[in-house]
Amino acid sequence: MSNKIQTLSGYIHEYAKSVQNPDLFWSRVADSFFWQKRWDKVVEWNFDDPDVKWFTNAKLNITENILERHLFIMGDKPAIIWEPNDPEEASRTITYSELHKMVCQFANTMKAQGIQKGDRVIIYMPMVPEAAVAMLACARIGAVHSVVFAGFSATSLADRINDCEAKMVLTADGNFRGTKKIPVKAVVDEALEKTTTIEKTIVLKRTGLDVTMQEGRDIWWHEAIEGVSTENKAEIMDSEDMLFILYTSGSTGQPKGVVHTCGGYMVYTNYTFQNVFQYSQGDVYWCSADIGWITGHSYIVYGPLLAGATTVMFEGVPTYPDPGRFWAICDKHKVNQFYTAPTAIRALQAYGTEPIGPYKLDTLKVIGSVGEPINEEAWHWYHDHVGKGKCPIVDTWWQTETGGMMISPIAGVTPTKPSYATLPLPGIQLAILDNDGKELTGNSVEGNLCIKYPWPAMIRTTYGDHKRCQQTYFSSFKGYYFTGDGVKRDEDGYYRILGRVDDVINVSGHRMGTAEVENAINEHPKVVESAVVGYPHDIKGQGIYAYVICDMEGRSEENLTSEIRQSVTKIIGPIAKPDKIQIVSGLPKTRSGKIMRRILRKIATKEVSNMGDTSTLLNPEIVEEIMEGAK
Repeated sequence: MSNKIQTLSGYIHEYAKSVQNPDLFWSRVADSFFWQKRWDKVVEWNFDDPDVKWFTNAKLNITENILERHLFIMGDKPAIIWEPNDPEEASRTITYSELHKMVCQFANTMKAQGIQKGDRVIIYMPMVPEAAVAMLACARIGAVHSVVFAGFSATSLADRINDCEAKMVLTADGNFRGTKKIPVKAVVDEALEKTTTIEKTIVLKRTGLDVTMQEGRDIWWHEAIEGVSTENKAEIMDSEDMLFILYTSGSTGQPKGVVHTCGGYMVYTNYTFQNVFQYSQGDVYWCSADIGWITGHSYIVYGPLLAGATTVMFEGVPTYPDPGRFWAICDKHKVNQFYTAPTAIRALQAYGTEPIGPYKLDTLKVIGSVGEPINEEAWHWYHDHVGKGKCPIVDTWWQTETGGMMISPIAGVTPTKPSYATLPLPGIQLAILDNDGKELTGNSVEGNLCIKYPWPAMIRTTYGDHKRCQQTYFSSFKGYYFTGDGVKRDEDGYYRILGRVDDVINVSGHRMGTAEVENAINEHPKVVESAVVGYPHDIKGQGIYAYVICDMEGRSEENLTSEIRQSVTKIIGPIAKPDKIQIVSGLPKTRSGKIMRRILRKIATKEVSNMGDTSTLLNPEIVEEIMEGAK
């Protein structure tokens, strides 16, 4: 049974049904899966505790819905196409039946090494197919996986191991990233000096780097799986059993473990994947993210494989061996749907259109963006040069906590608008609230983005600390999930995300969103990107400190900063004029493209003695440079 929406009137109809009778709507979507036992109730919930359960008492295993469900019809179909870091190395194609054998064999291997249902397993690996196999093998035996991006520091890794009391780490000797070989196993060794719960480490040979193997604890992957059976019966899980924990950096710097469960997550990631990308059997889909963050979980591994799709995994970086690499891969593997981050798009935009020149990109049908709102200039560049003006852009808004896409165009169905995430997906009941918690109805309003009804893939708790979950997401506005983002609903009812609302500066009693000031700064033709934070000001209470990336050609810094101030005064008013403007070459960002304002605030307030762990950033070296410039 297809749950695919194909027309705008179809979307309007489906959306209305999903709001009028959510139980009926989601039970119909869930009917297309294989359940060992059907649910007693579709959903039970309250947002006060919070306590949310989907498909109560249903029994399933998510990997049976990826593997067994597809074996008979598409056993020979490519499940994963792997493209290595070095274009000279051969790519690998793994069919659904091969994936089934690999997952079953590794599931048996982990059991043989003492892992049981409910145990936590850390995956700290490069972007290789074995990383996806590891995730699915955990799910197969009911172990809870927690993937940690293999660029994070030993401290970050140790924090996560300790928080979830993991028993096993799955890793590799090293990682290829552009011209670099990163010693992954050495980081694990250092992390394990600060932990006590790890019993075994399984190490994949990838780079051939010399590593230290501790007897009794460390075992090579190829040796561990040798002679192990490729037959395995999947563990029967409850719909609300934990599937995985994914750590997201909290505003305090202490990571919080977002918990997702089996049943609802399965139903939602598959439904959103098929609809947003308009995936058809035979298409080749590629998301350029890393499995270390939620996009990789939901839209490289689970969503696409549940749909029986062919999903591309890429080990390298967009600029190696040259800035045409993404487009070379699209042509090589005849990619139909391509999903990447605005950060990557802007980085490639800086090289101009020349690197795109040699490539046809004629198989592309849909292009998407994820991680942060895409600015208008990057949207047009992506649409015109990558999509050749014919591919709809799905600008998706969602979070680690939401598990799947929440506001997004449906490709070719929803009319798009640059820098707008457009409309909520079926089942997603949005509310815009003012600061007093009053819902703002109608169009042309802006306020706090909240959600008033549960959806299947939503966060259930923060691991080991339910109170933190309640306080972070459910305490700001009673009866609502608060996303932490500001949003505008325009005259057409379209949604535009305005950035985090906790980034608010109080200047002389006027509350101002940093996003608003940044947008005004970014209007200047020479500004590439900016980030604004507040800092203590003797007179105003808080002053505005702007970090700005500029094209300096033919301009002096003095002239440029003065023009930026004039521009902000003109757009917002003199109250929003930045007190300090620091020209920088880059901004500290997370791997998903979010600017780490916490770090910028510390630099602005000269509290640089404790910067916290910066190794989890995309560009940790930029922090030193900004600190130097601030002096």
